[in-house]
Amino acid sequence: MDIVLVAGLWLDASAWDAVVGELEQRGHRARPVTLPGQGDGRAGATLDDQVAAVVAAVDAAVQSGGESGGGRPLVVGHSAACSLAWLAADARVDQVAGTALIGGWPSPDGEKYAAFFDLTDGVMPFPGWEPFEGPDSADLDDATKERVAAAAIPVPGEVAHGVVRLTDPRRYDVPTVLVCPEYTPAEAKEWIDAGDLPELTQVTRLEMVDLDSGHWPMFSRPAELAQVLAEIADRLG
Repeated sequence: MDIVLVAGLWLDASAWDAVVGELEQRGHRARPVTLPGQGDGRAGATLDDQVAAVVAAVDAAVQSGGESGGGRPLVVGHSAACSLAWLAADARVDQVAGTALIGGWPSPDGEKYAAFFDLTDGVMPFPGWEPFEGPDSADLDDATKERVAAAAIPVPGEVAHGVVRLTDPRRYDVPTVLVCPEYTPAEAKEWIDAGDLPELTQVTRLEMVDLDSGHWPMFSRPAELAQVLAEIADRLG
């Protein structure tokens, strides 16, 4: 199965480098997405531009799958980009086999995409590791932290403050797996039951999978993450 990979804030497609080979060894084709404004040099990119890039990756996977006798892709979102995966599923509900949401969940319609930190000169720079101390980053060594911080790409303000727009209620029937790294499936269920994750409360085929890692398993546990994603793809396929 084709697996579309969408990294979260400040990351480009290379964030998935260690995962791609692991997925291919398990019989799947990875499609890391380069998001406008996060890897293509476009400082003025918008949230709509990023959604369009993910949708284009879905379309390319479907076309390739049709030519090779394959099927619809699994769309994977990490952190804030869980909303991008969800928006792509909303836009291509008949062409997505499922979504896997790593360390995050979709924002509901009408909310800002990722207005988590202050903007500086129209962009949201990586704030350093202090806001992520504890379970989020406990499994990252100093060298990895330095490398990730040095490569971090400021997120365009029009992306971070873009408003999520969801239109197709059939998205709730797309098979969805919540991959739980720095929190447990039990904690996620509590948040869903409390109504704190409103999009997920309405999903009809929701599964939760535990992953023993911090918030960035593509850096700290790439093989384990690839195994989880491969198993999800195998079930959907």
